[in-house]
Amino acid sequence: MDIQQPADNGQAALWNGRAGRAWVDAQEVLNQTFKSFEELLVEPLVAGAASRVLDIGCGTGSTTLAAARRLGASGRCVGVDISDVMITAARARAEREPMPASFIRADAETFAFTPASFDMIISRFGVMFFGDPVRAFANLRQAAGKDAGLRFIAWRSAADNPFMTTAERAAAPLLPTLPARRPGAPGQFAFADQSLVHRILDESGWTAIEIRPIDVACTLPETALVGYLTRLGPLGQILPDVDAATRERVITTVRAAFDPYVHGAEVRFTAACWMVCAEVRSAVALPPGTASA
Repeated sequence: MDIQQPADNGQAALWNGRAGRAWVDAQEVLNQTFKSFEELLVEPLVAGAASRVLDIGCGTGSTTLAAARRLGASGRCVGVDISDVMITAARARAEREPMPASFIRADAETFAFTPASFDMIISRFGVMFFGDPVRAFANLRQAAGKDAGLRFIAWRSAADNPFMTTAERAAAPLLPTLPARRPGAPGQFAFADQSLVHRILDESGWTAIEIRPIDVACTLPETALVGYLTRLGPLGQILPDVDAATRERVITTVRAAFDPYVHGAEVRFTAACWMVCAEVRSAVALPPGTASA
């Protein structure tokens, strides 16, 4: 299903442009690098208990398909993402496997999900890009059925994740037009503040909110490092437009900045994130004649 919807925070253009194409091209490496997060999200799923799963910001579909494998034929797993190029890749993966999963190209902040149609809503790094997060999570709350759960993983702060900003910090002296990250703006570290995340969920109607820090060891092949640092993140948005000589200097400088993370054939780093859980709790029925407090 394709849904055309306007986006006013630049995310549609970003993820349907270079950023989306870069993720599609690097999906195998990235999915392997972040596989531990995928496992954390789908591990609690049990066939027959949470059989209707919605994956927010599903990208190329790895987590959606993992949930489908976990639930088996009785499950119904739906992934939603604003990126046409990534949804196309996700559908192709589902056809190859094949798995009982479907994908919607839409903005989860405003898409009219069928009310109370999901038992569990999950996301791996897909919920930090909403223009109005309270509105978005209220919309997801409407899509959640009675006693449904919410379980997502989001990055903590940039300071907690130096690996993720190594490329832009190293490149900044050579690229004066490199855009700086805007604190609080939609993006990778928008959910760095734990209290902010709690407030967003509380104001959007979720209950039993639990937010805990997790630190996960990640690896990627050293052979994939140059592709990673030149195509993803802020550097990936600007590097294709610079002249060849500057590009070569930037790549050399940035690659050297990653040396502390390189261990032989592997690049190793720790991902500092939040594991966030919440619920839709149904009202407890009181015995006849019992007054509520």
